[in-house]
Amino acid sequence: MRKLSSFISSKIPGVALVAGLGIILFGASGCSTQEMQASNLASQPAQSAPEPAPRYPGLIRDAGQSQAATTPAANAPNITAKAAILINSRGRVLFEKNADARLPAASTQKLLLGIMVAERGGLSQTMTIQEPDTWAEPTKMGIKPGQTYVKADLLRAVLVRSSNDIARALARDHSGSVPAFAANMNVRARQLGMHNSHFTNASGLPTPPGQYSTARDLSKLALAAARNSFVRDAVRTKGLYFRFPDGTTKPISNTNQVLRSFPYCTGMKTGYTNAAGRCLVSSASYGGKTVYAVILGSKTPNVWSESEALLKYGLGM
Repeated sequence: MRKLSSFISSKIPGVALVAGLGIILFGASGCSTQEMQASNLASQPAQSAPEPAPRYPGLIRDAGQSQAATTPAANAPNITAKAAILINSRGRVLFEKNADARLPAASTQKLLLGIMVAERGGLSQTMTIQEPDTWAEPTKMGIKPGQTYVKADLLRAVLVRSSNDIARALARDHSGSVPAFAANMNVRARQLGMHNSHFTNASGLPTPPGQYSTARDLSKLALAAARNSFVRDAVRTKGLYFRFPDGTTKPISNTNQVLRSFPYCTGMKTGYTNAAGRCLVSSASYGGKTVYAVILGSKTPNVWSESEALLKYGLGM
């Protein structure tokens, strides 16, 4: 493995081999040195004293903010998405728009997949792909039945690139089947305080029907994802090389474009289906502050610009 890591590092600048069968991390495909430096700056832990623990799993509203409030300040960004919310690391609501509207969440719900698989443990163990795992569209990594992978490599890849075949494989490995995993998702969601969500699969695709969540529930999911060290590291990864068992590799980049446009973004998860539109759960840290933004039912490029605007607003930039 050391020889392979040295070879890869000498041949591909900025690339490092990750232990396991599957992946090699790199900066971001096409990223400039300045972007890489900015990303490194964003990844440094804040030096200020930690904020008080949130009243989790509930969210705290600013003093004087009514249930129907859209935003506590007149200078908040204009959000055209169907629903949105912005919270700080204590769970305090800084902005909201239709935050309790039930909407499809698309692949943003893979954050819950990530939490559940990481919490189960055994990420250094291997798992073998089965035929039903490959019955996924449209975003696929191209894993094949009979192939064996380290679980950590699969989980990191699905959180970076949102591959539905990998999501199915991890769900089946976790609970025995995708429907059984969906049932467990609903149990874990309630434990996280997500009482206005329902899931029918691990990927966020519209079939089976009946899936929904809210911006408020997804902000609770964001807080939980940030507390899990594996998920937190994976969602901020700009890109990686996914390694197949035959030794071939596939470069993949993070679907979250705010990671490239805003240097203080610390990741999270994208989502898209025709029914859901563009969705994004994003986070950012600066000056000892951390904020989390959720956008549901948006369009390109608004989902990126409005998410960035919310993050900047929450950070006081």
